Amino acid sequence: MSDLEVLHSVETFRRTFEAARAEGRTVGLVPTMGALHAGHESLIARAGDECDLVAVSIFVNPLQFGDPTDLDRYPRTLHHDLEVCRRLGAGVVFAPGVSEMYPDWPEPPSTVVSVGPEARGWEGSSRPGHFDGVATVVAKLFAIAGRCRAYFGEKDFQQLAVVHRMTADLGFPVEVVACPTVREHDGLALSSRNVRLTPDERRAAAVLSRALSSAAVAVASGERRPGAVGDLMAAVVATEPLVTLDYGAVVDAATLRTPERIDGHRPLRLLIAAEVGGVHLIDNAPVEVGRRAEGVRALAGAVTGG
Repeated sequence: MSDLEVLHSVETFRRTFEAARAEGRTVGLVPTMGALHAGHESLIARAGDECDLVAVSIFVNPLQFGDPTDLDRYPRTLHHDLEVCRRLGAGVVFAPGVSEMYPDWPEPPSTVVSVGPEARGWEGSSRPGHFDGVATVVAKLFAIAGRCRAYFGEKDFQQLAVVHRMTADLGFPVEVVACPTVREHDGLALSSRNVRLTPDERRAAAVLSRALSSAAVAVASGERRPGAVGDLMAAVVATEPLVTLDYGAVVDAATLRTPERIDGHRPLRLLIAAEVGGVHLIDNAPVEVGRRAEGVRALAGAVTGG
C-alpha cells in the first residue's frame, strides 16, 4: 500500500511532475477513463516497475463520445479506482472535472487535434470524431505532464497507433509504452464495457477472440489474401447470433491500411469489432507470416484463453 495523492487541478498535477523530475525521479503516466480492471492494473504495475512516481489519470473524456447516451452509461467508479491505485503503489491520481480540462464546457474547445490516416477507417469510420477526441485529451495530458513515460494497452490498437503518430508529429517528450492485452479465461479482452453484457451476451462475446485465432492460424497456414482472412473472421462471428460484426480485417500494424497481399515484409495486425447487445467491443491480435504451425497455435491459444 502507498500514500496516494488525489489531484483535481491541472496546475497542481503539472507542478507535481515537475517537482519529481527536479528531484531526479522518473515519472510514469497511465491515462484512463476509470472503471479500472485487470487490464488497467497491468499498466499501473508496469509503470511502477519502470518509474519512481506513477500517476494515473481518471477522466471520462466527453470529446470522444459521439453518442451522449454512451457517455452517460460509461461506468464511473472513482472510489474503487482509488483503492486499485493505492493497492498497486501509484503515487498520484489526477481526477479533473470536465470544466478543469475544458474551461468553456459545454462549448467544446476551439483547438482540436486531428490525426491523419491512422485515425481513418475501422473505429474512425464507425465512430466519427472519436479519435479527434482521444488525440485532443491525450495531447493535453502530455502537455501537462511533460517528460515522462506513458502506458497504453494494445487492446485499443488503433488508439495506440493514433497516440504514437500524434506524439511523434507534435514532438512531445513522452515515451509511449505499449502493453499486452489482458484477457479473461475464455479469451475475451478485458474492457470496462464488458460489465454491460448479460450472461448470454458475455458468453457469446468470446467469439471475437476465436475469430482472431482462426485468422492467425489461416495466415500461418499459407492464406495470403486479406479479403479471405476477413471473410473467415466474419464466418466465425456469424456462428453467434447475439453478435453483429462491424469489421474484421488484417492490416499493416504501422499504417492500419489493408495490404494488397499478405507478404510478411511488414508487421501485421488482425482487427475486429462487433456489437453485442448494443455494446461495442473491439479486439486485435498480432499475426506473423511463416511461423511454424505449433508456434501459431500457441499464439492462438493465448488469444482464446486455451
